[in-house]
Amino acid sequence: MSGHSKWSSIKHKKGAADAKRGKLFSKLSRAIIVAAKEGGPDPGGNLALQNAIEKAKSYSMPKDNIERAIAKGAGEGTDGSNFETVIYEGYGPDGVAVLVEALTDNRNRTASDVRHLFTKHGGNLGTTGAVAWLFERRGVVVVAADGVDEDELMLAAADGGADDLERDGDVFQVSAPPEALSSVRAAIEAAGFAVESAELSMVPKTTVAVEDEATAKKLMRLIDALEENDDVQDVFANFDIPEQVLEAVAG
Repeated sequence: MSGHSKWSSIKHKKGAADAKRGKLFSKLSRAIIVAAKEGGPDPGGNLALQNAIEKAKSYSMPKDNIERAIAKGAGEGTDGSNFETVIYEGYGPDGVAVLVEALTDNRNRTASDVRHLFTKHGGNLGTTGAVAWLFERRGVVVVAADGVDEDELMLAAADGGADDLERDGDVFQVSAPPEALSSVRAAIEAAGFAVESAELSMVPKTTVAVEDEATAKKLMRLIDALEENDDVQDVFANFDIPEQVLEAVAG
């Protein structure tokens, strides 16, 4: 799955650039606000909030921003009062399964926007349950591989509750049950390893090979367009594009 893992790395770097423009911070804040509103302001007893905070930290969101978002969700202000989580499922070029997670205060607007983007970029929006079964919710921690002993990293990760580790190019991807994401990150950092990102992901159980560069470009345009939408929080897909093709498309 190197092509898919490589995309995750590119996606994170692009997200870091978005954070500099403030757009990503707005989305991360919205996720924290909604999680705090629905499950309370204590991350210790609110897994959704805990994971939203972990993701925000991965993109270097300032602590003050995180605390303000938690406070808003806890009732200090009206932000987040009307937002709800909506999942959209569809297909991209070559039948690639695409899962879109959104937080919206207007279902009709978001559904219309998402449908339009699928159609515009050679895909189609499916019904509920169409592709979700092809994915599994996992906590994923990414660690730069340079100078890292794989066995030592695995031991540290396992102490935190991780159950899998995979090397992909210049990074290690540590995988864990969703509820263990925070403890895995903490264990890895306590052992002296630098964490590049830590967030919940919908990991594909099987992948679709996309080897044609033109098709890969169409697929990436669809995913980029979905991610640019203000209501969309995350986009997951089950493609596997050869690394050299993905590099060409990303470039």
